[in-house]
Amino acid sequence: ALETEVTNVDRTVGAMLSNRITDRYGEPGLPEDTITVDMEGTAGQSFGAFLASGVSMHLDGSANDYVGKGLSGGKLTIRTPETAAYDPTENVAIGNVALYGATDGQLYVNGVAGERFAVRNSGAKAVVEGVGDHGCEYMTGGVVAVLGDTGTNFAAGMSGGVAYVYDPDDEFAAKANTGMVSLHDDLEEQDEAMLRRLVENHVAYTGSERGQQLLDDWERTLEAVVKVMPEAYAEAISEQGSDDVRNELPGVPEADLATESASFAASDD
Repeated sequence: ALETEVTNVDRTVGAMLSNRITDRYGEPGLPEDTITVDMEGTAGQSFGAFLASGVSMHLDGSANDYVGKGLSGGKLTIRTPETAAYDPTENVAIGNVALYGATDGQLYVNGVAGERFAVRNSGAKAVVEGVGDHGCEYMTGGVVAVLGDTGTNFAAGMSGGVAYVYDPDDEFAAKANTGMVSLHDDLEEQDEAMLRRLVENHVAYTGSERGQQLLDDWERTLEAVVKVMPEAYAEAISEQGSDDVRNELPGVPEADLATESASFAASDD
């Protein structure tokens, strides 16, 4: 893996690399994790924008707005440093409008995201430990798991994909925009399989304490999860046989990358 530091003047990190990959290998890109980059610091705007398949970027730190904009099959993980003196579930790790227009790929955020998380996402899968207002706005595909609080107006204009929100205090319903979606407390078998895989990956990639706590008491976790399903999408699956994104589980990590990332950060001390 490559190792480097980033600062907030480093914008659209990964975009030029992805362009070269697409020019040479076309839209399919490269096999998963062909190129891995471990980073430390605070990334500027559009970290991982348009990241192509086969590229994985693991950031120990935080990032500004537009993380994963136009994500195109790549993998992004953002991990709160072990030395941080704050709870990742109560502090912002990435800025606003993450995954804007993403079409494929994965994003795991060990911390809270700003507003409009996954706006216009059409295919990426993501885990985050809290979001601001307007989460999953105009989302048309993909899967989002929120392991913490949300802001208001969640799922406004959401017409496809599915979201899962951990809601142990029963506060989420008042924050959701149910104009186009329905909220469900009962999870189907494919919901449970997708959610567990996402949380397991999140822990493996970021070392998330929140994620591990949920896995350690999984049955109780499932009782506190609300599924957000667009009504038109549910109808298309049941009546028209449309593809169900819940049947497309992300791959399992080959190694404990959270440990590797921590080792990289420690090596610079």
